[in-house]
Amino acid sequence: MERLLVINPGSTSTKLAIYDGEREYRSTTINHSAHTLAEFGDIMDQLDFRTAALLAWLSEIGVGVETITAIVCRGGLLRPIPGGVYAVNEAMTGDLRSGRYGKHASNLGGLIGFALGQRLGIPCYVVDPVVVDELQPEARVSGHPKISRVSIFHALNHKAMARRAADLLGKPYAALKLIVVHLGGGISVGAHRYGQVVDVNNALNGEGPFSPERSGTLPTTELIRFYFDSGATPEQLLKSFVGRGGLVDHLGTNDLREVEKQMASGSKRAEVVFRAMALQICKEIGRAAAVLHNDVDAIVLTGGMAYSRALTDLIMDHVEYIGQVMVLPGENELEALAQGALRVLRGLEKPRFYES
Repeated sequence: MERLLVINPGSTSTKLAIYDGEREYRSTTINHSAHTLAEFGDIMDQLDFRTAALLAWLSEIGVGVETITAIVCRGGLLRPIPGGVYAVNEAMTGDLRSGRYGKHASNLGGLIGFALGQRLGIPCYVVDPVVVDELQPEARVSGHPKISRVSIFHALNHKAMARRAADLLGKPYAALKLIVVHLGGGISVGAHRYGQVVDVNNALNGEGPFSPERSGTLPTTELIRFYFDSGATPEQLLKSFVGRGGLVDHLGTNDLREVEKQMASGSKRAEVVFRAMALQICKEIGRAAAVLHNDVDAIVLTGGMAYSRALTDLIMDHVEYIGQVMVLPGENELEALAQGALRVLRGLEKPRFYES
């Protein structure tokens, strides 16, 4: 049986798991304090620190590195690539280390996994990183020739939940037209056509519906006026719109449960903002349906906020006429990574190879 080490570094934590085949043997989230991380001048400086934390956890749970069959990691910021399982190679680690396409803690996953894999003589993979780009040509065109739309979204969970929906429908993912809606700190709505995400909002930078932490697409004229009136730098505004926007800005929290408590306490403001966010999600689903010529096999609601019945019921009330709605909550990142590696190890999918 395959034994997998799964590595998913985030900004302030490292999620780890050991999978024996499809079964999760152990998992953990190692939280890194802001004080500790502040000691590192650059994200890449955290490499040895996070590697040591990983090895300490393996020792703590009694898993010898020699028992591991393969390593699989959350992909970092790379050049735009089609979805799939990629064998980590020198070209990929070079781009991750240099930050050529951006610096983020997720870049560390491939670096940690590749170094450990080289030492053990076992393969290391990344699965459906956020830079998955399968957009159809017309989806890249905005209303200004110098501004193109780009594909950055929750590709890992999108693809994993699309495959799960396909299994439930009894059809191959590559034979379906799906709308997948990731409801998390950022919200992404993708039109999946025959196994490819042909249109999706740039969730990383806050395009599309506003979310718990992102302001979403804003009225252009008012945005320009706001920028020049604010006196803020572009970097300051980006931090405000992406990280401190959306529910945080409106209601002081990024926790949907707290918003629901405010509504239960009679807050009309909370109710209006909640319903507005849901309506914007529904409008984005409608846009995706148009991309698919309104021929939709299912709408899949996933991500952490999909646990909210109040939210999913409100969305379903608006979009059920488009197609069957399937609620598959949670982010499921560790499981999705493990499943991707298993598809390759079992010969069900060929690994892709990254070129810089």
